[in-house]
Amino acid sequence: MVNVGILGATGMVGQRFIELLADHPKFEITALTASKRSAGKKYEDAVTWHLESGIPEAVQDTVVVDTDPAEVKDVEIVFSALPADTAAIVEPKFAAAGMKVASNASAMRMEPDVPLVIPEVNPEHLDLIETQQKNRGWDGFIVTNPNCSTIALVMTLKPLYDQYDIKKVYVSTMQAVSGAGYNGVPSMAILDNIVPFIGSEEEKMESETLELLGDFDGESVTPAGFSLSASCNRVPVIDGHTESVFIEMGEEFEVDDVKKSFSEFRGLPQKLGLHYAPESPVIVREEENRPQPRMDRNAGHGMAVSVGRIRRDAVFPENLKYTLVGHNTIRGAAGASILNAELINEIM
Repeated sequence: MVNVGILGATGMVGQRFIELLADHPKFEITALTASKRSAGKKYEDAVTWHLESGIPEAVQDTVVVDTDPAEVKDVEIVFSALPADTAAIVEPKFAAAGMKVASNASAMRMEPDVPLVIPEVNPEHLDLIETQQKNRGWDGFIVTNPNCSTIALVMTLKPLYDQYDIKKVYVSTMQAVSGAGYNGVPSMAILDNIVPFIGSEEEKMESETLELLGDFDGESVTPAGFSLSASCNRVPVIDGHTESVFIEMGEEFEVDDVKKSFSEFRGLPQKLGLHYAPESPVIVREEENRPQPRMDRNAGHGMAVSVGRIRRDAVFPENLKYTLVGHNTIRGAAGASILNAELINEIM
């Protein structure tokens, strides 16, 4: 078993890490960190648990420690659920101390020597780790996953990008409130309402997508060459981001061939049989009113992306349109970091 720790273990994403790792066949939680006010308490006393599952027995009596490498003993991998501003300071300290950091935070995502990875999409970008360690003098390293809305989008773009010429992508998101954290959106702001703004979300989607699908030459990544425009909205859904995608294709396509590309898409995690790799990363729904977040967010144990309403645009026939749903705190957050760590543990 590989000893792992969770940085920021009391927050929403930290809780999801604990839920997903509690019975993991290869990873054992041996360290939980949080703020100084929680340090020294048993986890069950330090946390206000928000998930439907109860606190796993294995961590209830674990004593929370300060988020400091000196306090985290005998741990090989740490999963970061830290806020971005804290992560920017803390994560490099853990990497310098020799630990492998699988981060869900945005702080280091666009650093040129830090891999931004979806294992099915760009596992070769993990080779940046060697450059990172050389540049920074670290014995450990940091690997990041993209933000939740980007992951769901890119999981569907990858099989198309590999087979077709994509000229432009437009995406409009309807994002669940859990993406903002438990206290992130006041109920009076979101009930009976849609909020057409999520800070920095559009910019993240527009830059991260091109990085993930970019060409890696062994030392650096050249972003993908198509254009992407995102419009992001917060909606009164608890979990599960829905996205309407419009793609201007640079060549002729058949809808049935697109569906086949989605259905047959597999990546390295599936070949390796990694624990949290869904059997089918992209699931095609044929019903006229699917996917829906309540019905489809847990597909593939929350690690698959469901896609439906796949069609040619009637007004602009060179455009492909579809709708997708992905679980934002599983595939879009904790599960993404765990799958990154599973891949690293398997191949490095």
